[in-house]
Amino acid sequence: MKKFVNDPADVVAEALAGLAAAHPELRVDAVEQYVARADAPRPGKVALVSGGGSGHEPLHGGFVGAGMLDAACPGEVFTSPVPDQIVAATKAVDGGAGVVHVVKNYTGDVMNFRMAAELAADDGITVETVLVDDDVAVEDSTWTAGRRGTGATLLVEKIAGALAEEGGKLAEVAAIGREVNAASASFAYALTASTTPAAGRPGFDLPDDEIEAGVGIHGEPGRRREKIRPAKELVRSALDAILEAKPTAAGEQVIVLVNGLGATPLIELYLVYGEVATVLAERGIEISRRLVGNYVTSLDMAGLSITLTRVTAEMLRLWDAPVNTPGLRWGV
Repeated sequence: MKKFVNDPADVVAEALAGLAAAHPELRVDAVEQYVARADAPRPGKVALVSGGGSGHEPLHGGFVGAGMLDAACPGEVFTSPVPDQIVAATKAVDGGAGVVHVVKNYTGDVMNFRMAAELAADDGITVETVLVDDDVAVEDSTWTAGRRGTGATLLVEKIAGALAEEGGKLAEVAAIGREVNAASASFAYALTASTTPAAGRPGFDLPDDEIEAGVGIHGEPGRRREKIRPAKELVRSALDAILEAKPTAAGEQVIVLVNGLGATPLIELYLVYGEVATVLAERGIEISRRLVGNYVTSLDMAGLSITLTRVTAEMLRLWDAPVNTPGLRWGV
């Protein structure tokens, strides 16, 4: 496979160097390997820290900035950041009001962030953890206990980040993050596998006429393999799974995220969004906000995920609040 890389072993470090060069409003610690706001720590502000394996860009480093994360810890490709890395980022942005860790529900991430929170507590930093487990495709797998954390991570980081930016207290910021997660459900399809720079070949074989339904963001298997079908049928199937897991009544409001997994062109993502809008209109569900594009990716995977989040007026207010990050920007 062809990649724009130098040495595959240096991809993450060199990408972080490029991120720092492109975004001087961020601070990249090349030794501890984390990305932070250049103005952090901010005294009296609750800080948000997230992270996970690299390869999901712009998640998480691309969401560091005003109105979202204070720091992000990128591990190696599809590999959890280590506890020392997370502790360093936590200390770097702690302004004395406590820190919220936003953690996707993968075994390595959960274990390492838990260890980091304990180490930070030993240094007098109060940490609250928000676990994201929105993927309704599968439950309990080789990689997780419970549901996987996927597209809703963006919504948790945006909405909780906005409240922290306004001066919300630690318990309040953690609570809104958990509320957003509880109100969210996601489902993904893969047309092709992703290729890690180190491996140089696709992570799994998928015949040309088949798709993986319910795929994970690291290429983990989903509910089933099936023959490719028209987009309108795939969307209805995904929304059936989402609304079965997290029922949404007619008249309720949602935020919709149609998220590309890295190699799906926008023309297809917008087509899918149109189908989502049609189905939800039929069910009387109101789309209050929408986001279409590549936000929580899986390297070069051709695929997409759909996330629905039932929202309150307060969630919408915080979603609309200004945000200024490399990967998400409005109201500034």
